Amino acid sequence: MHRFLLGALFALPFLASLASAEKPNILFIAIDDQNDWIGCLGGHPQVQTPNIDALAARGTLFANAHCQAPLCNSSRTSLLTGLRPSTTGIHGLAPWFRDVDALSDLVTLPQYLRQNGYTAYSTGKIFHGNYGRRPKKDDEFDQLGPGAGIGVKPPKKLVQTPNPHPLVDWGTFPHRDEDKGDYQVASWAVETLDAKPKEPFFLSVGFFLPHVPCYATQQWFDLYPEDEVQLPPFVQEDRDDTPRFSWYLHWKLPEPRQKFLVESGEWKNLVRSYMACTSFVDAQIGRVMEALEKNGYADNTIVVVWSDHGWHLGEKGITGKNTLWDRSTRVPLIFAGPGVAIQGKCTQPVELLDIYPTLIDLCGLPKKAELEGLSLTPQLQDAKTERKHPAITTHNQGNHAVRTERWRYIHYADGSEELYEMQSDPQEINNLAGKPELAGVKQELSAWLPKVDVHAAPGSAHRILTYDDDIPIWEGEVIHKNDPIPEL
Repeated sequence: MHRFLLGALFALPFLASLASAEKPNILFIAIDDQNDWIGCLGGHPQVQTPNIDALAARGTLFANAHCQAPLCNSSRTSLLTGLRPSTTGIHGLAPWFRDVDALSDLVTLPQYLRQNGYTAYSTGKIFHGNYGRRPKKDDEFDQLGPGAGIGVKPPKKLVQTPNPHPLVDWGTFPHRDEDKGDYQVASWAVETLDAKPKEPFFLSVGFFLPHVPCYATQQWFDLYPEDEVQLPPFVQEDRDDTPRFSWYLHWKLPEPRQKFLVESGEWKNLVRSYMACTSFVDAQIGRVMEALEKNGYADNTIVVVWSDHGWHLGEKGITGKNTLWDRSTRVPLIFAGPGVAIQGKCTQPVELLDIYPTLIDLCGLPKKAELEGLSLTPQLQDAKTERKHPAITTHNQGNHAVRTERWRYIHYADGSEELYEMQSDPQEINNLAGKPELAGVKQELSAWLPKVDVHAAPGSAHRILTYDDDIPIWEGEVIHKNDPIPEL
């Protein structure tokens, strides 16, 4: 009996190791500000992303995926905590959610994986900015590589935008890919895979581009000859039928309006720069995928590619995010690997919020009842499996969009509305919210608006809009009803 117990005791580490080895690894790839200008998504007819397209072909593409918030910190906090911005109150670029007393103990996706035997490696931008990357304060990852960064920059801004913010810039100048921040992020991921990370591993790799400044080397610009670049569709009167409140969501931003792009002759340059950066990031993803294959991890690694939100390049008269339209909310989302059907394409709306519970399912881990997303495993096995829940995006308290396959319904904090029939009007040009015959459609869609919708968390700042006592306040300044809409 003693020998049996002793043998069983010595066997425990082996059994734990065996159980751990059976869990799939996870390669978690984030792209910043990447809209649907991806080859397999068809958002722009000229964009070239062969590596992302190849990954989609060996897995399942969610062609109608949407973020929970059109802003970095709020979107990433939602994805990584599994809770909606309307639940946490994280609506701006600040605060870090762990600095909010009521949220400080939330268990994030990497933490939950670590609790269940995973080793978490991270490089680049996963949480917003340096959040989650301060070892003395944060405990999200086991090992950290280079943080997010631009890398080499020109001596001065290439484009003199109305707001002189140093990040709002684009174009090319003499430099090397190897000196770019995203190249170094990919290199660390490759080196980590070459060094045989402890399995099961969670390797999160966050790319900064095509976030501004959109700098790329000449070889990526050469993919898009200037005289051949197609501009996105634009209708001058597009916003004549949208509520004034829609402007409040992006009242004053560092990113310029479309008016500046036209008057300065910079519109084509920005579009070209964005696509060049997109293709550059695609190449970095290709480097990481090649290392995954070379080191024998491809068959037992779940790969997830996602972006935190989209980006306007002149559509609706603006550049940047901070809207509740498709250009700002629709993002790439791809799963590949164990438990995922190949060449799957799901056209039903899904949410970034669904990633956390989906990975729990794919890894065979205990479920977390408090997560607000829904597992996508049924669609990963059969992309046509019905999904009844729409995608819901929030930008500050009271402002929400509900996206089904057919409709986009937007409800603003002052009660104004927008409604678009997405199949016949994918550019969301004709606001149908005022048509009496569609009152039933609006009522049905409004039932999905979040029941919990909390005020901005303490310490909230940057891109914060409040509407208390019927007074709109943008970043601390009251917007009066007769204030002209800023043109810059």
